[in-house]
Amino acid sequence: MHRMARHPLTYKQAGHDLDRSDATIERLKKRLPKIGGFGGLFPFPKGNWKSPVLVSSTDGVGTKLLVAIQADKHDTVGIDLVAMVVNDLIVPGAKPLFLLDYIGTGVIDPQTIEDIVAGVIEGCRQAGCELSGGETAELAGMYAKGHYDLAAFGVGVVERRAVVDGRTIRPGDVVIGLESSGLHSNGYTLARAVFDRNKIGLRRRVAALGMTAGEALLEPTRIYVPAVLDLLKRFRIKGMANITGGGLGGNLNRTLPADCNAEIDTHSWPRPAIFDFMQEAGPVEEPEMFRTFNMGIGYTLVVSPRDVPPLLRRAARLGFPAHPIGKIVQGRGVVRLK
Repeated sequence: MHRMARHPLTYKQAGHDLDRSDATIERLKKRLPKIGGFGGLFPFPKGNWKSPVLVSSTDGVGTKLLVAIQADKHDTVGIDLVAMVVNDLIVPGAKPLFLLDYIGTGVIDPQTIEDIVAGVIEGCRQAGCELSGGETAELAGMYAKGHYDLAAFGVGVVERRAVVDGRTIRPGDVVIGLESSGLHSNGYTLARAVFDRNKIGLRRRVAALGMTAGEALLEPTRIYVPAVLDLLKRFRIKGMANITGGGLGGNLNRTLPADCNAEIDTHSWPRPAIFDFMQEAGPVEEPEMFRTFNMGIGYTLVVSPRDVPPLLRRAARLGFPAHPIGKIVQGRGVVRLK
């Protein structure tokens, strides 16, 4: 038997409070009754599937979290988290089925965790998928006080014959852009630098934006799932792209055949005020803006010219304003901005 010359050390004294973790789980059970199991169960959707293909995606929210932490507002970044995953899942035409989230923090704050998860639940509601489980990890010494990180993993399904992969895109096709809700969740290292350089605090109202800096920077990422799934049933969509980090040039090219280019008219859609404000306040040159941000287009579709008018009308009825922003020409698989 070992002698204890000093007082015994507990997990709580070392930095992890199991009681606080358990209390947080109990709070979350009110929103997610199935939480607490070892693995999430999800029944495969009923239907006449002949050759279903599962599609998976994982992502995070990036340094937008630093804005949420500074503003002490955590109820929208969960929506961003879901959006970053499900907006990728629908690119090949998949319907999102379920999502798992991960929250890592130095010290668990039950209210913050509950606010984050409330946002995740709302994002899943908008996307029509299920939050089937997740993990909240208290990692003492890993994070600065009050800081946390988010990640999520999602799965969707599409019939093999219905996969959208861009192979049928040909010169003469039209690029349709669905409007973004602002910055979404990319480019925040540059965005924060612009506001910091100009000493604009998050609570300061910015006349050019019609809101505070914090409200503009924390605008949730638009979830395109309901619109895209509806449009897929009505139109022959040849290719799609989720416009995230890298902008139009670094994402639309991923759906182009090797012998096609996309020529984009950068003046063909209304640009949200935050982009013009940052470009002037930075100052940030135009090519850098388009390389970093979505610039007002969060998702693109490539269709035949005859489908353009009815698709634009349908998208508007669904509440997702859309614009013809470019055309497909012979080329080498690149995007040219004009």
